[in-house]
Amino acid sequence: MTPLTLGCRYSVRVSPQMANRIVDSARSILNKFIPDIYIYTDHMKGINSGKSPGFGLSLVAETTNGTFLSAELTSNPQGQGAAVLPEDLGRNCAKLLLEEIYRGGCVDSTNQSLALLFMTLGQQDVSKVLLGPLSPYTIEFLRHLKSFFQIMFKIETKPCGEERLQTKQKLPRTQRD
Repeated sequence: MTPLTLGCRYSVRVSPQMANRIVDSARSILNKFIPDIYIYTDHMKGINSGKSPGFGLSLVAETTNGTFLSAELTSNPQGQGAAVLPEDLGRNCAKLLLEEIYRGGCVDSTNQSLALLFMTLGQQDVSKVLLGPLSPYTIEFLRHLKSFFQIMFKIETKPCGEERLQTKQKLPRTQRD
């Protein structure tokens, strides 16, 4: 990791103090690994902020090779599900970002399906992408690509280095018929 983690904490129609609580709890996790963390706050109030109160956190980490990995969490809408404490949201979002870093690959698990869609709709040349373990959503998305576009991907497991024993999946696209 490069010494830079960016984030944006946002809140709407709640106390601005929620921002500090979210940022402090996220920093309590991330500062154990890297000291340079920049989390910006954005608070909206008044008539332009809408009618629903809530808050959330979006974190982005840049790897040494220029890959951006992200994690995002928001509070539950009012009246739907259990209320979320700002501290829990900040800690959980930081843990999700660390999990994305651990999973590896050039695309975070949220955007794996988007990368595969670009490979499908792009030129018919062989495309390659290095992903971490496939998410259940991505696995189902691959099934949809097969049924809609008759496209299949050749999935190879590639060891990612001697320093880590985790495997990554390499997905070259096979040619269309």
